[in-house]
Amino acid sequence: MNAVHDLGGMQGFGEVVREAGEPAFHADWEGRVLALQRAVLYTRAANLDGFRHAQESLSARTYLSISYYHRWLLALTKLTLDLGLVQGEELQTGHALAPAKPLGRRLTRAEVAAAYLRSPFGRNPQGSPRFKPGDAVRTKNLHPEGHTRLPRYARDKVGRIEALCGCHVFADSSAAGMGDDPQWVYTVVFDGRTLWGEPADASLTVSIEAFEPYLEAC
Repeated sequence: MNAVHDLGGMQGFGEVVREAGEPAFHADWEGRVLALQRAVLYTRAANLDGFRHAQESLSARTYLSISYYHRWLLALTKLTLDLGLVQGEELQTGHALAPAKPLGRRLTRAEVAAAYLRSPFGRNPQGSPRFKPGDAVRTKNLHPEGHTRLPRYARDKVGRIEALCGCHVFADSSAAGMGDDPQWVYTVVFDGRTLWGEPADASLTVSIEAFEPYLEAC
């Protein structure tokens, strides 16, 4: 993520307070939003990366002032409008005003359980990995307008390849509707002081999973 949604390393948001006995849903409409999200993704007209980016497109003021499932609802509204699955007038009236857009498949009661299964993200390699465990790397200083999985706190930082995690769907491309674009994924370990400065605990290390396009050789 690349805006206020990427909270890693940012301060001033106060303590994270856990709700004792927190229910799965605080209101019935939240459960319906979850069902709607599963139904939309099941059509394969949208994907999980695009759904995440739709949430990231919310303004900071909106994102930080509303609840979890309210963010989901606004993201789904944007996503379905962008994909042409609904029209703005239909959302206003609550009624279909035109024939539905043809889809490859739709969620029925019989497929509900399948809608909760995530498709594997692993893909066949398109070439050899550029790095190997032990290599020193620097993360790129990226600030894309679209979705990214490189945390802001770990950009332009020197780390070491800890493990090779296989080849996977590149989330940045997937969110932009550019297909799978498979890329190698690495576990990269950083010294805590590299990320947080001298006041950090000298014994602290932080590992992240990073796609190959995020990295360059030192």
